[in-house]
Amino acid sequence: MSRLSFEKKRAQQPVAHPAVVSVRVFGATDASVGGTPVAAAPGEPIQQAVLNHLQRLAISLGTPIRATIHDDRAGCVVPLEVAADGSSQMTGEPVRVTPRPQPWTPDAAFGPRPLPLGTVQVPTGSFGPPPVMDTPPATSTAAAAADDDTGSGAPAAEAPVPAPAKASAPGPVAGPVEPEFRHVATPTPPRGFDAVAEEVLGDGPLTETAEGAELLTEPLTRINEAVRAGRIEAAAELADRTVEEASAVLGDRHAEVLHLRELTAYIAYLAGDPVRAFHLSLDLARLRRDAQDGEAAYDNVRSAATAWRAVRDPEEGLRLGRDLIDLWTDLTAEPGPAAGDPHPLESARARMVRLTDRAARAAQP
Repeated sequence: MSRLSFEKKRAQQPVAHPAVVSVRVFGATDASVGGTPVAAAPGEPIQQAVLNHLQRLAISLGTPIRATIHDDRAGCVVPLEVAADGSSQMTGEPVRVTPRPQPWTPDAAFGPRPLPLGTVQVPTGSFGPPPVMDTPPATSTAAAAADDDTGSGAPAAEAPVPAPAKASAPGPVAGPVEPEFRHVATPTPPRGFDAVAEEVLGDGPLTETAEGAELLTEPLTRINEAVRAGRIEAAAELADRTVEEASAVLGDRHAEVLHLRELTAYIAYLAGDPVRAFHLSLDLARLRRDAQDGEAAYDNVRSAATAWRAVRDPEEGLRLGRDLIDLWTDLTAEPGPAAGDPHPLESARARMVRLTDRAARAAQP
């Protein structure tokens, strides 16, 4: 899909107050932003990874994000605000506290219980930020990129953004603090459903070709408006109809039709149908791989992974996960971004272990 500039103005509802999110840095490579696990890429400082995550959230919301960063590694608490354009600044002096090292585990980083599917929230990172709705961002969510796998059967994988926690260490410790969050970092490009949401929110071109602009600008505008307004069922119906009509005119593998199918998968995910969103995304990934487009194939794999994590039944999760990981593993052996981004695949494999355990417990008499 086409990538929109981070500098472009986003279409959004007026926002009265900045969104608030709590951040904890566990070590050199792992952190949690509003309950969402964040991991640094090879050679990337964890502070950079956290800033990138916060910047994508602020840009997708179109409003500042206020973060209270508890850095266990540096032993300090840093107040930070990230503006809607992605720039960042500290809003107060960092406070040094006694470090409290905590071992990071996937379950420890997940947020509170998820909300019902169909609620358009603010998933970021592995989930992807959906459009801004009428709800003020102060009550929006940063979706957990991994599920809790508790076996409770609760659908959805999005967790509320908790209020910033107060520093509970034994009080300030004298001495200067020079945290690594002072600089302004350049956001990394979004992937998967993040990229789809960027296009839904953006004011850039809706199509990729001249023939697509003539045929699809009007229906795509209506689809995006319906998503922004929270009319997900109407958006899904219009998207399905538009895919069918565009395929008849342009062909099933035309770039515009594939683009539309990515949007359709995202809308299915918002509508609470993660299985359909998964299959649509994985089918697109196979088509893109056959066309030797490793970049687009990896985007579609990441979308499929997002949808897969919202599938709560362990047996079904295992079936879908095998197909996902097989294709994902193949992509890592080929030219493209998948080879240089191993952590999400490792996380998916870890979820397969948890699903296997859940399925075994469910099969016990």
